[in-house]
Amino acid sequence: MEQFYIIISVSMILMVSPMIAKAINSPLVVVELFLGMLAGVVGLIEYDANLKLIAKFGFLYLMFLAGLEINLKLVKTIKKELSLNVTGYFILLYAIAISLSMLLNLSPLYYVALPIFSLGMLMMLVKEYGKNEQWLNLAVSIGVVGEVVSILALTIFSGWLEFGFENEFYIAIFKLFIVIVLSIVFLYGTQALFWWYPELKVYIIPNEDRYDQDIRFTMSLFFILIACMIYLKVDAVIGAFLAGLFMRMFFHEKHQLIEKLSSFGFGFFAPIFFIYTGSTVKLDVINMDILQNALFIIIAIISIRLISSFLAFYKYLKFKNTILFALSDSMPLTFLVAVSMLAYEHGLIKQAEYFSFIIASMIDGLLLMVFIRWMYSKFYKS
Repeated sequence: MEQFYIIISVSMILMVSPMIAKAINSPLVVVELFLGMLAGVVGLIEYDANLKLIAKFGFLYLMFLAGLEINLKLVKTIKKELSLNVTGYFILLYAIAISLSMLLNLSPLYYVALPIFSLGMLMMLVKEYGKNEQWLNLAVSIGVVGEVVSILALTIFSGWLEFGFENEFYIAIFKLFIVIVLSIVFLYGTQALFWWYPELKVYIIPNEDRYDQDIRFTMSLFFILIACMIYLKVDAVIGAFLAGLFMRMFFHEKHQLIEKLSSFGFGFFAPIFFIYTGSTVKLDVINMDILQNALFIIIAIISIRLISSFLAFYKYLKFKNTILFALSDSMPLTFLVAVSMLAYEHGLIKQAEYFSFIIASMIDGLLLMVFIRWMYSKFYKS
């Protein structure tokens, strides 16, 4: 009977959350997390091994979609004279985050969580303001690099949680380095192969596909690369991300396929991950300390980006664009949820702190979307 209520509840949330998000003009992920919380509080969604497994798959598919969203051409839009600024920006982000965490004696989770990036919310800004805004164009370009860096940081963090600073951790890091090198060789090798034999791409995914060969190939690649990472004892996230990046690099012209993969992911698997995550937060135990910590996390995420942005890009963007750039890169909702759940499941943080991160991710994404809209109108339409 419990599974009956879980299935019905998750299905109803999947169905109504887009309607609610559209009605209140809120990010969809925020609505999914909040409805998951409510369902958890009233007892409609309780711990279930099957739901957790599907949510885990949803997280891996989310990482696949992260790779699928990566447009390496955007990295090339970063001018050569800005390359040092970009490098300095990331060094500043992590240096300030680590320094602040050490100064306040915070968990190592903050080393990774505060500077983490996610392209999801940025894509919503692109839909609203277009790609011609200087601040947003740079934000998306750096967001591409930031998401790759975040994936690596997430993987290293996961290895540390599992092994600590024992020999196994350094072996895992060495394996990660080897996997990255082999991945680069694999991608460049495939690029050369397709250049010499372009008909292979049509053979793999035909233009006239009666057998859904495109989906079969994509999902087979997804699971094969995840299996390889599991066999090598490297975080499966890398395999999922690499599968998405492969499809983006070599089959980006297959717009219908990309849309199908994205729609199925954002419409089903990723929402289940967020609904499940929301259900693990118990609203009845939320207190002022949790809310204060959530507020601190939000302020810290925004502050380190404002400081780093002004130091790295003020001469290029000037005052108004620098503020908008920093705020637009301060919404790492999906990855912030992912990294906090990872830390909680490994016992690095307690339940209250985990709740703080989930609440912070929701409030941060919601308020900044509204605030950016207000700032943009104030700066450019007043």
